[in-house]
Amino acid sequence: QVQLVESGGGLVQAGDSLRLSCAASGRTFTFSRYVMGWFRQAPGKEREFLAAISRSGNNIKYAESVQGRFTISRDYAGNMVYLQMNSLKPEDTAVYYCAADQSALFPSTTTGDYDYWGQGTQVTVSS
Repeated sequence: QVQLVESGGGLVQAGDSLRLSCAASGRTFTFSRYVMGWFRQAPGKEREFLAAISRSGNNIKYAESVQGRFTISRDYAGNMVYLQMNSLKPEDTAVYYCAADQSALFPSTTTGDYDYWGQGTQVTVSS
């Protein structure tokens, strides 16, 4: 079993930055064997792909809506995944989720491909 715990959300103003963190753990969990991704879900909307990073960290994908503003990274020593979010906009307001995909070789943008999910952290951007 894999546990993912997000942190770092909060209330910010438009134009501000936030860094989200995701701590991954599990009894038989090997961090380097998982593609890691970030998604978000706003009220009344479907869960949306934001960014994903390959097992090696060399292959990264971003949604067009966050390309150039958000940066995903991973720390193998601490089993952590980060999402640096800059130039935040009110439309970025959502619950942000970390996810792990154990079978992919390359980052997936599809929600259904991910096997494990965190509980989410709220990000609210005021105008």
